Amino acid sequence: MRSQTVDHVALLPLYVAAATAVLALLADLFTGRRPVILGVTVLGAIATAVCALAVGPWDPTFCVPGGCSWVPTRPAAVTAALFAALTAGVLAFAAPTLRIGAAPVGEYCFLLACSMTGGVTVAYAGDLLTLIVGLETLTLPLYVLVGLRRYAPAERPSARPAAASVTFFLISVISTAIALLGIALNYAATGTVHLALLGPAATPFAALAGVGAALLVIGLAFKVAAVPLHAWAPATYDGAPVPIAAYLSTASKLGGVVALAAVAARLDAGAVTSALAVLTMTVGNLVALRQTRMVRLLAWSSVAQAGYILAALAMGAPGVPAALAYAAFFVVLELIAFGVVVALRPPVTLIPTAEQSEADGGTLEDFRGAARRHPWLGAAFVLAMAGLAGLPPGLAGLFAKMSVVESLVAEGWIWLAAVVVVNAVIALAYYVRVSALLYTVHDHPGIHVADPGLLYDATHPRHRVATPIAAALTAATVVAVVLGFAPQLLLNALT
Repeated sequence: MRSQTVDHVALLPLYVAAATAVLALLADLFTGRRPVILGVTVLGAIATAVCALAVGPWDPTFCVPGGCSWVPTRPAAVTAALFAALTAGVLAFAAPTLRIGAAPVGEYCFLLACSMTGGVTVAYAGDLLTLIVGLETLTLPLYVLVGLRRYAPAERPSARPAAASVTFFLISVISTAIALLGIALNYAATGTVHLALLGPAATPFAALAGVGAALLVIGLAFKVAAVPLHAWAPATYDGAPVPIAAYLSTASKLGGVVALAAVAARLDAGAVTSALAVLTMTVGNLVALRQTRMVRLLAWSSVAQAGYILAALAMGAPGVPAALAYAAFFVVLELIAFGVVVALRPPVTLIPTAEQSEADGGTLEDFRGAARRHPWLGAAFVLAMAGLAGLPPGLAGLFAKMSVVESLVAEGWIWLAAVVVVNAVIALAYYVRVSALLYTVHDHPGIHVADPGLLYDATHPRHRVATPIAAALTAATVVAVVLGFAPQLLLNALT
């Protein structure tokens, strides 16, 4: 048995991610200086990504005959690097708020680094138990991070962070219990938890294995906010600090997709997954049409995008490459969208004052005309919205949707491909609306001026965008543009 040998080089990305969390805690303990703590965590996230990409596929570790618990493959390395990059991006978005003391920077950085460690574990997981441990490590710190903004506007009690955090926690506990029950039933039917050994059970246990697979998919569907396990997402996104909402919508969702892809590639749960896909994309798009708050609109858009990913996973193993590629494109575009929201909303403290009553993403009207004051931010936001809608110039999103539809048609899932196309058309309504809003101004009857800029809202004065936010947005936008022109680079890396 090879279980007695451990390849520590293959475990290096996990070691670096865990060390980042420890160093952030020590930096807070011994220095207490915000720039030092933030710098250590960002450098640790970058080092994690570099290690994941630099350490090539080595001999699998923690193995038993036929199965391994830690599988260092190229797709795992790319996914781990993506988790680390998303963590660094979110820290950059939060940097201005952390520097003015609006959040406990030590706890903030430590918890994000712990969550990143969970994401790295999910990427390399080779069995169901390691997968669940990684997902819980990814999710547990987010319960606290969601509640860091302890106050909410009195006129919107539903956005109270404490309530959002408790809702997130309770639904997560239930979903994890369902997933564990599914693992137990599947183990009883097949006698294994290793992904490489999963497959159709013997005839006497086929029904039991089918129930276990269905429960496992339902439990994991919570992580991607699939309908009907989506109730936590809008309230949690709206109640959390905007950078944490960005992390929930990108890294947390990516973890759920990777876990579902690992299960869907080996277990027969196509009927359950396709039903979840139809419900998720349809409900997400229809409810997004009625949203008036920016973060809630992005939350419901994220729900709908999860439906497209589930549609690819419904095919089983043939749809996994398209699903992973779609998820990677989606998280990059979603990070840009949330980054623009953070940049256009001036940094505020956690305790709202008369002058700082909004510590969240604001309403759609708050962004009216903002792109005319900040043209580059407006261009980045339009790129993200176009990509999420599957339109040029968001070529990355266009390629992602085409890959899903093409895979569905090739495998004979014509009806599901048609549902994806119809929902993509429905989504155009709110993506185009919110993009156009950034370039329009209020209509003031009876007032005629030569410069429409004179009619801008006072909510959008021209203000300087913090350097960390600008750097993270620039990097994410460049990646989105490159992937739009060369999507095969990512697709090859994930297969």
